[in-house]
Amino acid sequence: MKVVLISGLSGSGKSTALKALEDAGYFCVDNLPPRLLPTLLELCRNSSSDLSKVAIVMDVRGREFLGDLDAVLEELKAEGFELKVIFLEASEEVLAERFSETRRRHPLEERGLGLLEAIRQEKEVLGFLRDIADETIDTTGLRSVELRQRVLEAVEAEGRLSLRVISFGYSLGIPRDADIVLDVRFLPNPFYVKELQGLSGLDPKVQQYVLSTPEAQEFLLKTVELLQYLLPLYRKEGKTRLTIAIGCTGGRHRSPAVAQRLGEILKESGQDVIITHRDLKELGYGGDSGGHPLRHSG
Repeated sequence: MKVVLISGLSGSGKSTALKALEDAGYFCVDNLPPRLLPTLLELCRNSSSDLSKVAIVMDVRGREFLGDLDAVLEELKAEGFELKVIFLEASEEVLAERFSETRRRHPLEERGLGLLEAIRQEKEVLGFLRDIADETIDTTGLRSVELRQRVLEAVEAEGRLSLRVISFGYSLGIPRDADIVLDVRFLPNPFYVKELQGLSGLDPKVQQYVLSTPEAQEFLLKTVELLQYLLPLYRKEGKTRLTIAIGCTGGRHRSPAVAQRLGEILKESGQDVIITHRDLKELGYGGDSGGHPLRHSG
Protein backbone atom coordinates (compact mmCIF):
# COMPACT_ATOMS: atom_id res chain seq x y z
CA MET A 1 0.00 0.00 0.00
CA LYS A 2 1.27 3.45 -0.95
CA VAL A 3 0.94 6.03 1.85
CA VAL A 4 1.61 9.75 1.35
CA LEU A 5 1.86 12.02 4.38
CA ILE A 6 1.44 15.70 3.55
CA SER A 7 2.50 18.29 6.09
CA GLY A 8 3.76 21.85 6.07
CA LEU A 9 3.03 25.40 7.04
CA SER A 10 -0.51 26.74 7.22
CA GLY A 11 -1.26 28.56 3.97
CA SER A 12 1.37 26.66 1.97
CA GLY A 13 -1.11 24.75 -0.19
CA LYS A 14 -1.81 21.49 1.64
CA SER A 15 -5.48 21.52 0.62
CA THR A 16 -4.47 21.89 -3.04
CA ALA A 17 -1.96 19.05 -2.69
CA LEU A 18 -4.50 16.75 -1.04
CA LYS A 19 -7.09 17.52 -3.71
CA ALA A 20 -4.55 16.67 -6.43
CA LEU A 21 -3.97 13.26 -4.86
CA GLU A 22 -7.71 12.68 -4.40
CA ASP A 23 -8.20 13.37 -8.11
CA ALA A 24 -5.39 10.88 -8.81
CA GLY A 25 -7.27 8.10 -7.02
CA TYR A 26 -5.92 8.39 -3.50
CA PHE A 27 -8.17 7.89 -0.48
CA CYS A 28 -7.61 11.17 1.38
CA VAL A 29 -8.01 12.21 5.01
CA ASP A 30 -7.33 15.67 6.43
CA ASN A 31 -6.04 16.40 9.94
CA LEU A 32 -5.76 12.81 11.20
CA PRO A 33 -4.15 12.30 14.65
CA PRO A 34 -0.97 10.20 14.17
CA ARG A 35 -2.07 7.41 16.52
CA LEU A 36 -5.12 6.75 14.35
CA LEU A 37 -3.03 6.27 11.21
CA PRO A 38 -2.27 2.52 11.72
CA THR A 39 -5.97 1.88 12.37
CA LEU A 40 -6.96 3.79 9.23
CA LEU A 41 -4.47 1.90 7.08
CA GLU A 42 -5.59 -1.44 8.48
CA LEU A 43 -9.19 -0.59 7.61
CA CYS A 44 -8.12 0.40 4.11
CA ARG A 45 -6.12 -2.78 3.67
CA ASN A 46 -9.10 -4.91 4.68
CA SER A 47 -11.63 -2.92 2.64
CA SER A 48 -13.42 -4.54 -0.27
CA SER A 49 -12.82 -1.36 -2.26
CA ASP A 50 -9.52 -0.59 -3.98
CA LEU A 51 -7.84 1.56 -1.32
CA SER A 52 -4.23 0.79 -2.20
CA LYS A 53 -3.24 4.49 -2.23
CA VAL A 54 -3.84 6.67 0.84
CA ALA A 55 -2.93 10.32 1.49
CA ILE A 56 -3.15 12.04 4.87
CA VAL A 57 -2.58 15.62 5.98
CA MET A 58 -1.03 16.08 9.41
CA ASP A 59 -0.03 19.53 10.58
CA VAL A 60 0.06 21.96 13.49
CA ARG A 61 -3.68 21.57 14.07
CA GLY A 62 -2.87 18.25 15.73
CA ARG A 63 -0.09 19.72 17.82
CA GLU A 64 -0.85 17.74 21.00
CA PHE A 65 -0.54 14.48 19.08
CA LEU A 66 2.45 15.21 16.85
CA GLY A 67 4.83 13.74 19.41
CA ASP A 68 3.48 10.32 18.49
CA LEU A 69 4.33 10.67 14.82
CA ASP A 70 7.95 9.47 14.83
CA ALA A 71 7.00 6.19 16.48
CA VAL A 72 4.01 5.71 14.19
CA LEU A 73 6.08 6.24 11.03
CA GLU A 74 8.70 3.75 12.18
CA GLU A 75 5.94 1.25 12.92
CA LEU A 76 4.50 1.66 9.43
CA LYS A 77 7.89 1.25 7.74
CA ALA A 78 8.52 -1.92 9.75
CA GLU A 79 5.19 -3.29 8.51
CA GLY A 80 6.22 -2.73 4.90
CA PHE A 81 4.08 0.26 3.96
CA GLU A 82 5.43 2.34 1.05
CA LEU A 83 5.63 5.70 2.84
CA LYS A 84 6.45 9.11 1.39
CA VAL A 85 6.49 12.39 3.35
CA ILE A 86 5.94 15.69 1.51
CA PHE A 87 6.46 19.01 3.30
CA LEU A 88 5.10 22.30 1.91
CA GLU A 89 6.42 25.73 2.85
CA ALA A 90 6.47 29.32 1.61
CA SER A 91 8.03 32.63 2.60
CA GLU A 92 6.61 34.42 5.63
CA GLU A 93 5.53 37.36 3.48
CA VAL A 94 3.57 35.17 1.08
CA LEU A 95 1.95 33.16 3.87
CA ALA A 96 0.84 36.38 5.57
CA GLU A 97 -0.51 37.68 2.25
CA ARG A 98 -2.51 34.51 1.68
CA PHE A 99 -4.11 34.68 5.12
CA SER A 100 -4.93 38.33 4.53
CA GLU A 101 -6.56 37.58 1.17
CA THR A 102 -8.66 34.68 2.45
CA ARG A 103 -9.42 36.40 5.79
CA ARG A 104 -8.69 33.15 7.60
CA ARG A 105 -6.96 32.96 10.96
CA HIS A 106 -3.76 31.03 11.44
CA PRO A 107 -4.37 28.01 13.74
CA LEU A 108 -1.88 29.31 16.29
CA GLU A 109 -3.42 32.79 16.40
CA GLU A 110 -6.09 31.25 18.56
CA ARG A 111 -3.39 30.89 21.22
CA GLY A 112 -3.00 34.67 21.35
CA LEU A 113 -0.11 34.98 18.90
CA GLY A 114 0.13 37.56 16.12
CA LEU A 115 0.22 36.23 12.55
CA LEU A 116 3.98 36.46 11.92
CA GLU A 117 4.72 35.12 15.39
CA ALA A 118 2.32 32.22 14.74
CA ILE A 119 4.03 31.42 11.42
CA ARG A 120 7.47 31.40 13.05
CA GLN A 121 6.33 29.21 15.93
CA GLU A 122 4.71 26.80 13.47
CA LYS A 123 8.07 26.47 11.68
CA GLU A 124 9.66 25.41 14.95
CA VAL A 125 6.91 22.95 15.83
CA LEU A 126 7.01 21.27 12.41
CA GLY A 127 10.79 21.45 11.96
CA PHE A 128 11.23 17.73 12.66
CA LEU A 129 8.78 16.87 9.86
CA ARG A 130 10.64 19.05 7.39
CA ASP A 131 13.86 17.28 8.37
CA ILE A 132 12.48 13.80 7.62
CA ALA A 133 10.53 14.77 4.48
CA ASP A 134 11.31 12.92 1.27
CA GLU A 135 10.27 16.00 -0.71
CA THR A 136 10.15 19.67 0.35
CA ILE A 137 8.22 22.01 -1.95
CA ASP A 138 8.46 25.80 -1.70
CA THR A 139 5.11 27.13 -2.96
CA THR A 140 6.06 30.82 -2.74
CA GLY A 141 5.73 31.48 -6.47
CA LEU A 142 3.68 28.48 -7.56
CA ARG A 143 0.26 28.52 -9.15
CA SER A 144 -2.23 25.86 -8.07
CA VAL A 145 -1.71 23.90 -11.28
CA GLU A 146 2.06 23.89 -10.76
CA LEU A 147 1.73 22.69 -7.18
CA ARG A 148 -0.59 19.89 -8.26
CA GLN A 149 1.93 18.81 -10.86
CA ARG A 150 4.84 18.95 -8.42
CA VAL A 151 2.97 16.82 -5.87
CA LEU A 152 1.95 14.21 -8.44
CA GLU A 153 5.51 14.06 -9.75
CA ALA A 154 6.81 13.59 -6.21
CA VAL A 155 4.56 10.62 -5.42
CA GLU A 156 4.28 8.93 -8.81
CA ALA A 157 7.64 9.48 -10.49
CA GLU A 158 9.73 6.34 -10.80
CA GLY A 159 12.97 6.62 -12.72
CA ARG A 160 11.96 10.00 -14.20
CA LEU A 161 13.69 13.29 -13.55
CA SER A 162 11.44 16.33 -13.66
CA LEU A 163 13.11 19.68 -14.18
CA ARG A 164 12.01 23.05 -12.87
CA VAL A 165 13.67 26.12 -14.33
CA ILE A 166 13.01 29.21 -12.20
CA SER A 167 14.08 32.82 -12.70
CA PHE A 168 14.71 35.02 -9.67
CA GLY A 169 16.25 38.26 -8.47
CA TYR A 170 19.20 38.21 -6.09
CA SER A 171 17.74 41.28 -4.40
CA LEU A 172 14.86 39.08 -3.18
CA GLY A 173 16.98 36.07 -2.28
CA ILE A 174 17.94 32.76 -3.87
CA PRO A 175 15.08 30.21 -4.09
CA ARG A 176 15.33 27.93 -1.09
CA ASP A 177 14.72 24.73 -3.03
CA ALA A 178 17.26 25.44 -5.80
CA ASP A 179 19.63 22.57 -6.64
CA ILE A 180 21.69 24.46 -9.24
CA VAL A 181 22.06 28.27 -9.19
CA LEU A 182 23.34 30.15 -12.24
CA ASP A 183 24.09 33.89 -12.27
CA VAL A 184 23.37 35.88 -15.48
CA ARG A 185 24.20 39.33 -14.15
CA PHE A 186 27.11 39.43 -16.63
CA LEU A 187 24.63 39.94 -19.50
CA PRO A 188 23.65 43.45 -20.71
CA ASN A 189 20.84 44.82 -18.56
CA PRO A 190 17.66 46.01 -20.34
CA PHE A 191 16.83 48.06 -17.24
CA TYR A 192 19.16 50.75 -18.56
CA VAL A 193 17.43 50.89 -21.95
CA LYS A 194 14.54 53.33 -21.65
CA GLU A 195 12.14 51.59 -24.04
CA LEU A 196 12.80 48.19 -22.37
CA GLN A 197 12.87 49.23 -18.73
CA GLY A 198 9.14 48.75 -18.09
CA LEU A 199 8.91 45.42 -19.92
CA SER A 200 9.60 41.94 -18.55
CA GLY A 201 11.99 39.27 -19.73
CA LEU A 202 9.02 37.52 -21.37
CA ASP A 203 8.54 40.37 -23.83
CA PRO A 204 9.98 39.56 -27.29
CA LYS A 205 11.85 42.88 -27.38
CA VAL A 206 13.65 42.12 -24.12
CA GLN A 207 14.35 38.54 -25.16
CA GLN A 208 15.86 39.76 -28.43
CA TYR A 209 18.03 42.28 -26.58
CA VAL A 210 19.31 39.71 -24.05
CA LEU A 211 19.45 36.47 -26.01
CA SER A 212 20.98 37.82 -29.23
CA THR A 213 24.26 38.59 -27.48
CA PRO A 214 27.14 36.14 -28.06
CA GLU A 215 27.53 35.81 -24.29
CA ALA A 216 23.92 34.67 -23.83
CA GLN A 217 24.12 32.20 -26.71
CA GLU A 218 27.33 30.68 -25.39
CA PHE A 219 25.91 30.56 -21.86
CA LEU A 220 22.87 28.61 -23.06
CA LEU A 221 25.03 26.25 -25.11
CA LYS A 222 27.40 25.47 -22.25
CA THR A 223 24.54 25.17 -19.71
CA VAL A 224 22.75 22.63 -21.91
CA GLU A 225 26.01 20.70 -22.30
CA LEU A 226 26.48 20.71 -18.53
CA LEU A 227 22.94 19.43 -17.96
CA GLN A 228 23.35 16.74 -20.60
CA TYR A 229 26.27 15.48 -18.54
CA LEU A 230 24.62 15.88 -15.13
CA LEU A 231 21.05 14.64 -15.68
CA PRO A 232 21.92 10.97 -16.25
CA LEU A 233 24.06 11.05 -13.11
CA TYR A 234 21.21 12.51 -11.05
CA ARG A 235 18.84 9.86 -12.43
CA LYS A 236 21.35 7.16 -11.54
CA GLU A 237 21.34 8.36 -7.94
CA GLY A 238 17.54 8.15 -7.84
CA LYS A 239 16.79 11.87 -7.93
CA THR A 240 13.31 12.58 -9.33
CA ARG A 241 13.28 16.40 -9.36
CA LEU A 242 15.90 19.05 -10.10
CA THR A 243 15.43 22.80 -9.69
CA ILE A 244 17.66 25.04 -11.81
CA ALA A 245 17.56 28.67 -10.67
CA ILE A 246 18.65 31.49 -13.00
CA GLY A 247 19.31 34.79 -11.24
CA CYS A 248 19.87 38.44 -12.14
CA THR A 249 19.67 41.56 -9.99
CA GLY A 250 15.91 42.10 -9.82
CA GLY A 251 14.54 39.01 -11.54
CA ARG A 252 12.66 41.08 -14.13
CA HIS A 253 14.63 41.10 -17.36
CA ARG A 254 17.72 38.96 -17.88
CA SER A 255 16.92 35.91 -15.74
CA PRO A 256 13.32 35.47 -17.05
CA ALA A 257 14.54 35.77 -20.64
CA VAL A 258 17.31 33.23 -20.14
CA ALA A 259 15.24 30.86 -17.97
CA GLN A 260 12.39 30.87 -20.48
CA ARG A 261 14.71 30.02 -23.35
CA LEU A 262 16.63 27.38 -21.38
CA GLY A 263 13.36 25.72 -20.37
CA GLU A 264 12.16 25.72 -23.97
CA ILE A 265 15.42 24.14 -25.17
CA LEU A 266 15.14 21.42 -22.52
CA LYS A 267 11.51 20.76 -23.46
CA GLU A 268 12.48 20.48 -27.13
CA SER A 269 15.02 17.80 -26.15
CA GLY A 270 12.25 15.74 -24.52
CA GLN A 271 12.76 16.71 -20.88
CA ASP A 272 9.84 17.13 -18.45
CA VAL A 273 10.13 20.84 -17.58
CA ILE A 274 8.19 23.44 -15.58
CA ILE A 275 9.23 27.06 -16.15
CA THR A 276 8.54 29.53 -13.33
CA HIS A 277 9.36 33.24 -13.00
CA ARG A 278 9.27 33.89 -9.28
CA ASP A 279 9.58 37.65 -9.14
CA LEU A 280 7.57 38.77 -12.16
CA LYS A 281 4.36 38.89 -10.14
CA GLU A 282 5.49 42.29 -8.85
CA LEU A 283 5.05 43.53 -12.43
CA GLY A 284 1.62 41.93 -12.67
CA TYR A 285 2.73 38.99 -14.82
CA GLY A 286 1.93 36.26 -12.24
CA GLY A 287 4.22 33.47 -11.07
CA ASP A 288 5.21 32.18 -14.52
CA SER A 289 4.85 33.03 -18.19
CA GLY A 290 1.12 33.39 -17.64
CA GLY A 291 -1.45 33.10 -14.85
CA HIS A 292 -1.23 33.93 -11.20
CA PRO A 293 0.70 32.68 -8.17
CA LEU A 294 -0.78 30.08 -5.85
CA ARG A 295 -3.36 31.66 -3.56
CA HIS A 296 -4.78 28.66 -1.73
CA SER A 297 -4.43 28.78 2.03
CA GLY A 298 -4.61 25.06 2.87
